[in-house]
Amino acid sequence: MGAFKAYDIRGVYGTDFDKDTVYRIGYFLPRLLGADHVLVGRDVRLSSDEVHDALCRGIMDAGADVWDLGLCTTPMVYYATRYYKADASVQITASHNPPEYNGLKISRSDAIPVGGDSGLKELEAMVVGGEVIPAAKKGGLKEVKDYLGIYRDYQRTFVPDLSNLDIIIDCSNGMSSIVIKDLLSAYDVKYLNDTLDGSFPGHEPNPLEVKNCQQLIDAVKAGGADIGVIYDGDADRVMFVDERGRFIQPDYITALIGSYYAQKDDIGPALIDIRTSRSTSAWLEGLGFSVTTWKVGHAFAKLKIRELGAVFGGELAGHYYFRDFGNCDSGILASLMVLSVVAQLKKEGRTLSSFMDGIIKWSNSGEINFKLDQKDEAIEALKERFVDQGSPDKVLDFDGLRIEYPTWWFNVRKSNTEPYLRIVCEAQNDVELDERLAALKEVIGRFH
Repeated sequence: MGAFKAYDIRGVYGTDFDKDTVYRIGYFLPRLLGADHVLVGRDVRLSSDEVHDALCRGIMDAGADVWDLGLCTTPMVYYATRYYKADASVQITASHNPPEYNGLKISRSDAIPVGGDSGLKELEAMVVGGEVIPAAKKGGLKEVKDYLGIYRDYQRTFVPDLSNLDIIIDCSNGMSSIVIKDLLSAYDVKYLNDTLDGSFPGHEPNPLEVKNCQQLIDAVKAGGADIGVIYDGDADRVMFVDERGRFIQPDYITALIGSYYAQKDDIGPALIDIRTSRSTSAWLEGLGFSVTTWKVGHAFAKLKIRELGAVFGGELAGHYYFRDFGNCDSGILASLMVLSVVAQLKKEGRTLSSFMDGIIKWSNSGEINFKLDQKDEAIEALKERFVDQGSPDKVLDFDGLRIEYPTWWFNVRKSNTEPYLRIVCEAQNDVELDERLAALKEVIGRFH
């Protein structure tokens, strides 16, 4: 079933899955997780109400109760799962995908993610082959009232003094506006695309694609803002534009968040993903953090952060995870930390761009996508060329391959959610980066 992915359930609604699939997911979910009740939230996508109704019917037909949060961000569901001590939770969202997509992010108690290796494969088998026999005593539906205020009060404890900053925020017509506008109501913030609209008329809700940040970039340049902030559709990711209108690659923001914690003398383990720049890991290590590299994706990162007792973690895709947020990701919490650092920089007469220039020491390609049918064969060819026939300093093989040489490295991995082979390459200067990329593309080009 094409909608079941490594991290969540996601696809084009009505094509990859439909309301009957969702009903069956709801029906079998309480059995999978041993849940007497399931907390459910949803984003503003045009299909979310229909998905919500089908999911809730399935849960209740299984004899379990639904605790309904209504419209909310994905991090709100994570926090509520822990706050209300829920047996399980589901957020209905396709995160950053285009409007025709939808999906389900599932968590166990304590907001522990359910991924492909931790329950989704079993759930898929139940959905495909299991028999539905509605319970004699169906579950009920309870609306969870006043939760938005509880969540805002918690997030408000992280709001710094931003009175010296000029800030522009793009909400991407997604869920972030129900939280961030209230949190920053004391400040004169300019907002873009701040109305809830599941057709996403401003731009696709994926800020990792720079074209979707162009409106924000133009506004920052025209308005002379100190920083631009842009959230994705369900507000679990966030990205930034500096005062010069430059998009900041998200793994560099992981380094900046390290500086936030260092200012508070809160230093310990930190987690990065396998695609992360050496500029970031070197910066964090210079601050005193012990840095661990791990797999891409929230279903993997959250468990690893718990295992390490990490202070925080960050990914190239703009997910940032926090010990103080139940080891979960929150775009809004990350943005408050970044704004705190930028406000302090401005007090010192420094800009965000100059600070980032001090972090970034390597030339980086960003993530490059190749649409291939023979992904495994391409990865094996890269391994033969750059491992078997080379002498790398280090090889990491737990999420594709990361192959490191003294003056350059690359990561190649298959996307877990889209039909792509993804490459990130980094070198000590632009000339070597171009040379190494050409060699990588030559190998991959054999499999187009």
